[in-house]
Order: sequence, then C-alpha cells, then structure tokens
Amino acid sequence: MKKQLFFISVLFFTIITFGQQKPVAFKDGEWLKFKMSYSGFLKAGEATLSVTEEVLNGKKILHATGKGKTTGMIKWFFKVNDNYQSYFDIQTGKPYLFKRKINEGGYKKNKQITFNQEDNTAYVEDFRKKTDTLISVNEPQDMISTFYFLRSYDTKGMKKGEEISIDMFFDNKSYPFKLRFLGNETLKTKFGKVKTQKFRPIVQSGRVFKAEESVTVWITADDNKIPIKINASLSVGSLRAELDAYKGLANPFEIVFD
Repeated sequence: MKKQLFFISVLFFTIITFGQQKPVAFKDGEWLKFKMSYSGFLKAGEATLSVTEEVLNGKKILHATGKGKTTGMIKWFFKVNDNYQSYFDIQTGKPYLFKRKINEGGYKKNKQITFNQEDNTAYVEDFRKKTDTLISVNEPQDMISTFYFLRSYDTKGMKKGEEISIDMFFDNKSYPFKLRFLGNETLKTKFGKVKTQKFRPIVQSGRVFKAEESVTVWITADDNKIPIKINASLSVGSLRAELDAYKGLANPFEIVFD
C-alpha cells in the first residue's frame, strides 16, 4: 500500500511541469484541491496547492505550499501526511528556500534546501539524520517552484509527440524529467466540459509504476493551465487524481457549452 499512496508525492512531482503563455497564469491567493481514488472506486486521499505573496529576508517573494494526506478508510491502516513548501522570486521564479516534511506510513523525511542562485549551490539540511551538505547545481529549481516557474511555458503551439525536458533538484541531486504531448481532448468534469491538453510524463519504472509511460495528465487549455485529471497505472492497481475545487485563479476557468 505504501507504493500506491506514494502517489500523493508523485502528484506534486507530475503537476509541476506544465506552462502557458502570457497573461500571467497564477497570482497571490490561488488555491487548488485534488481528490484521489484507488482502482477507480476507493477514496485514497487529497492534495492541495496554494500560493501567497510574502516577505523573506526583506524581499517580496511567493510562498507556495503543497500538502497531501490520506482520507477515508485507507488512513486507518496507512496514514500519509506530506508538506512541501517553496519560497521563490516573484520575477524570475527561482527558489530561495525549499522545505519537505513527510510521513508516509512511518517513512519520514524532514529536509530543508537553501538555494544560492549566484553561486549555483544548494545547501541541504537533513534534520532527521542531522547532516548538512553543500551541492553544486546549475540553475536549480525545486519540485514546487518548478510548477510555477514553468507556467510561462508555451504549450499551445506544441505538436503531438513533442517533448518538454527539465532538470529538477530533489533531495540531494538533480533529476531529468520529460513530458510528451499527446494531443487535445475535451473532458467531462464536475465543473462541466473542459478543453484540455493531454500529456504523458516519462517516469522511472520499477519502484512505483508499471512502466516509464504509466502516467497520463490532462491540463486545462485555458490561460490557467492547471492539472484537472491524472491517471497512473501502478505495480498493483491504479490511482486517479481529479481537480475537486479551486479559488483565486488569475484567469477565467473556461467551460465548454454545447
């Protein structure tokens, strides 16, 4: 079950990779909530992403928070409580500070990464192991700041089969990540019919997913470019995440009227 519910962390990992052209895709006060189900019927958990404008070390920044937890029957025998926080530059989108505190069925991590964008370094503090490490990186992005940073990416002109490549710093190293465009699709959602762009993240097989191409993601084709549905085939069963609620969007949420 640990492998299945690791999806809460994977949700944050996958949704960070989508972008759009101007106008601005998000603003202070944006909040997104996702519900997750296992094998299509069993309620598994929920996740939220929010962003607020704050001040860090005398500088105005954006503070993004990602939270995930198990709900329903599953939480009684496998409890998940994840918290990710990123503090990044309003203009450039580059992160200054990243915090990751997770508890997934007893598997715990508590880390903080301080980024020096001028020196291209990441200072990693592991509070559970009581260690610290200084690592050289090239234009570092953390897993949450990347979501907002890449929402300036132009996906509207992409052709079927085209890929987006990105490196993301996670834990103690940078990871390559690819996203393949599969085409356009109109989905029926709780909000009505929504035009979407369909993508397939290329993920590592073995630990959680059946294969490298086990995840499919649909993002809204409007100027918000927010994930509205995610499907993942796991080693055992499948998981689905769907947008359940939102507020504070920078642009109108577009619904298709027949």
